[in-house]
Amino acid sequence: MNIRLDGLLLLLVILGSAVAVPAFAQYTNNTFTPTNTTMPSQGKSQYLGPAYTIANMTSSTTAPLLVTTDKTSYNSGDTVNISGTTANYLGDTPLTLEVRSPVGNLVHADQITVTSDKTFSASMVAMGALWSSAGTYTVDVYYGNNNATATFQFSGSSVAPPAPSTIPVDGTSYSISYTITNGKVTDIKADQASKSLTVSIQTTGNGLLTITMPRALIDAKNSDGSDAKFVVLNDGQENTNATETMPAGATSRTLAIPFNNGTQQIEIIGTFVIPEFGPIAVMVLAIAIVSIIAISKKTGLRFTSRY
Repeated sequence: MNIRLDGLLLLLVILGSAVAVPAFAQYTNNTFTPTNTTMPSQGKSQYLGPAYTIANMTSSTTAPLLVTTDKTSYNSGDTVNISGTTANYLGDTPLTLEVRSPVGNLVHADQITVTSDKTFSASMVAMGALWSSAGTYTVDVYYGNNNATATFQFSGSSVAPPAPSTIPVDGTSYSISYTITNGKVTDIKADQASKSLTVSIQTTGNGLLTITMPRALIDAKNSDGSDAKFVVLNDGQENTNATETMPAGATSRTLAIPFNNGTQQIEIIGTFVIPEFGPIAVMVLAIAIVSIIAISKKTGLRFTSRY
């Protein structure tokens, strides 16, 4: 009789436990979710504690530099908005932004001011010859010792590239072929003392100057006679994004030089530049001197001191 009574009591305890546990909490999918339960003696709801997800109970760290675009894909003529944050603020130090096409060509470069709240932003219109390729474009940002990357898809631009223009180089007998986006070239001067060409431009936005220079006008050589890199300055600041766009030819070299809106002068420095008075001017001067000597001998003209 006692055995039956003990068994009945054990069965009641088990059934009571099965009913009581769901009343206090539900645990599904790694998540403990408390439930409200009504206390019979008081008729009030009693909250038993906060809910939490086991999967989310991990510490997180802030990346030193983040960059993103406002959309994942764009069409020709769309504005690409780029923004980001940094964990460190470096005062007046600018952030460098580069956008490259699927084939690796630089389509946009900029120096961006980072605000005191550690954020930055920039925008550009995806259109023109530089944006002709369709595919994945890469956004790279550099700030201090940190860098970050983002990508977006672009459908490609069908806008035809501008036709090359030519402009004479002041003080020489040479002309230079060039193309420019978002601006125009107003003047080019050769400076023998600094072994450079100074290109004056007027801009309407961030753009790219592609310039083909005859080797007889300006060149850059190493001591062993091999080709050296030109040094490029935008308004006196070195432009490290300038690149030689094709293998150097026998008679000329071509540079692609990105610039920011507001740039006024681009200086290209080599190791040689033609004298301010080119070969024709020197020839004319030599002929004039020979003629004066010949006339002096023929006419007996003498230059003597009056004193």
